[in-house]
Amino acid sequence: MEINGYTKLAAVVANPIKHSLSPFIHNLAFDHVGENGVYLAFETPETDLGSVIESIKTLDMYGVNLSMPYKEAAVPYMDELSEVAKLTGAINTIVNQDGKLFGTSTDGAGFFKSLKHFKVKGSTITVIGAGGAARSIIAEAAVQGARQITVYNRTYKPELFASYPGNIVFKPLSDLTELTGDLLVNTTSLGMDGVSLPIPMALQLPKDMLVADVIYQPIETPLLTYAKSQGNSTVNGLGMLLYQAAESFKLWTGQEIPTDIILKKLEEKIYG
Repeated sequence: MEINGYTKLAAVVANPIKHSLSPFIHNLAFDHVGENGVYLAFETPETDLGSVIESIKTLDMYGVNLSMPYKEAAVPYMDELSEVAKLTGAINTIVNQDGKLFGTSTDGAGFFKSLKHFKVKGSTITVIGAGGAARSIIAEAAVQGARQITVYNRTYKPELFASYPGNIVFKPLSDLTELTGDLLVNTTSLGMDGVSLPIPMALQLPKDMLVADVIYQPIETPLLTYAKSQGNSTVNGLGMLLYQAAESFKLWTGQEIPTDIILKKLEEKIYG
């Protein structure tokens, strides 16, 4: 698309952020759907966060994405929050709704979209980790009606999910001696080194359990390799990266990202 006087702006705001793949995804999407928009990365110091958020209104932007360390810090600037954002106390997307700022998190919704045919409602889910990605996924699962969510983490802090709806069980990671249910999700960094496993090596996976990792580099973590060796279906984190962007894009423009096309471009860019 030609950039002109009618071009509208979106951006990602974080520090650091120059490494982000979000401009690659969104600018491809603007081009493919014929939307006259452009997406930039703003590496913003904490002292400027308020003025940057205010500029969403003054510059009539679509909105912005947020990454670390601003997902929680941006919440007080919002006029309205989604249910998931209220639960997690964090947002990754701000939408400019005629001068009112709506804050939400698309991470959880994007994650479950990346699982394609997985049905969250009535499912039994096990999550390893309790950081930002985990909280978004757990909140989305709870809102969508998962039957039970079991969270394993090194530090035992069940109060993190006290306000969440549904049946959420919090256990120390040392208690992970067996697995049941429909979905296992690793939200920790274990496996990014290509060696470490977030579960005990001898742990038997249920036959029909889907195994997912939020990591996308390497393309296949040791957890996914282990799951495949037991015959389980697996999903890495690249789909989550794409589909959380797609959720933001739709909130801003009302249009669907051509995910199949952009996923291929992402794979070429990341994996060669």
